[in-house]
Order: sequence, then structure tokens, then C-alpha cells
Amino acid sequence: MKNLMMLILVAVAPLLVWADGVESVESEIRELEAAFNAAYATNDLDTYFANYTKDATLYFYGKRQPVEAYSEEWYATIAAGGVVIRNDVSDLEVRVLPGGEAAVATFFVNNQFRSPDDEVATARAFETDVWQKTDDGWRIVSLHYNEIAEE
Repeated sequence: MKNLMMLILVAVAPLLVWADGVESVESEIRELEAAFNAAYATNDLDTYFANYTKDATLYFYGKRQPVEAYSEEWYATIAAGGVVIRNDVSDLEVRVLPGGEAAVATFFVNNQFRSPDDEVATARAFETDVWQKTDDGWRIVSLHYNEIAEE
């Protein structure tokens, strides 16, 4: 019986360590998502863009966009007077991939933006962010943003 208990303990121990690691990564990604979305909401573009890898795959408004092009466009829009009014995240779910070196965060976002022309646009969307642990810390390697049509 003692040998059986030892065998079970040896078999279960790695799962307990993995579960603790998953919770730690999940918590870290939740904090990163909060900071990432807060940077976007407050128009802190340096902090916002620091979260992406240079070669991240971004999908907005029906097409892929390179990070560099998106960054240039967004900096120009904000410099011209555009401003994010709100960017409220809800229903955040985080899934840690095996190995703990990548995680996927999904959530709904209610966004409001005022253009340089003073037009206000409101949108509800669903976003998926794929985070990967890099030499520079956790970074977004893929982001998919999809607006939800009003009913």
C-alpha cells in the first residue's frame, strides 16, 4: 500500500506543479491585458506598442496589418487629434498553452473613438490576443479584432 501511495504521488506531483504554473501565467497575462488595454484607452502609444513583437500578426477590419504600418497610422491619427474615449474589456478568458510559454486571451471590448474630424464611433468587438514569452518578456505575437454587428 505504501508503494502504491508513493507511485500515485510521483504520478500526480508534476500535475500539481503544472497547475500552479498555469495559475501563475494566467494571472500574469490578466495583468498584462489590463495594462495593454489601459494604455490603448489612455492613448499611451509607446506602452501600447511595446506589447507587440515586431513581426506580430495583426488582423483588424478585414485585413492583416504589419505592426509597423499599424503603429505609423495610429501615431499619426492620435497626433492629428484622434483620441480613444473608452475601451472597456469584459469577459476576459485566458488559456495557457502546454509548456507555459504561450497563452491566449479572449474578451469582448466596448470601444469609443473620436476621429480628428470630431466624429465619434462606437463599436463592440471580440478580440483574441496570443501572448508568447520572449527574451524581452511576454509579448503579443498575434491579435485578431472583430467588430460585432449591431442587431
